Amino acid sequence: MLSIYLFTAAVAWAVAQAMKYVIGVIKNGRWSDTSRVLHSGNMPSVHTATAVALSVIIGLKDGTESGLFALSLLLTAIVAYDAMGVRRSSGEQGLALLKILKPGSKNPYLALGHTPLEVAVGAIIGIVASLLVAFFTSYFS
Repeated sequence: MLSIYLFTAAVAWAVAQAMKYVIGVIKNGRWSDTSRVLHSGNMPSVHTATAVALSVIIGLKDGTESGLFALSLLLTAIVAYDAMGVRRSSGEQGLALLKILKPGSKNPYLALGHTPLEVAVGAIIGIVASLLVAFFTSYFS
């Protein structure tokens, strides 16, 4: 059986990916548009949702005093910071470069990274997913 840790991360990942698709459909008005799901960036941050879910379930199952929780929390903070900082900055530089390219040339893929709100929503998804998995696994065991 899949470990509860990986299962929780997978649940958060799937929920965040599904939300990204639904938000894309609402914004674009086309059900067939999967471009937002297949690339990084946009609302919500799937990386953050997955990392937060893993940290929370580790904290719930192993305790917040464990070394594994500390390691997971540190890596989650790096993921969230990177999404808002480095990846966001790289995306903004990419936008500036696209303005320089010749019209009609094939533009490279551009990922903007995440805004603080997109990261916060991803974190909320991760927390909720962890709490639900912990509740249902303890309730049905």
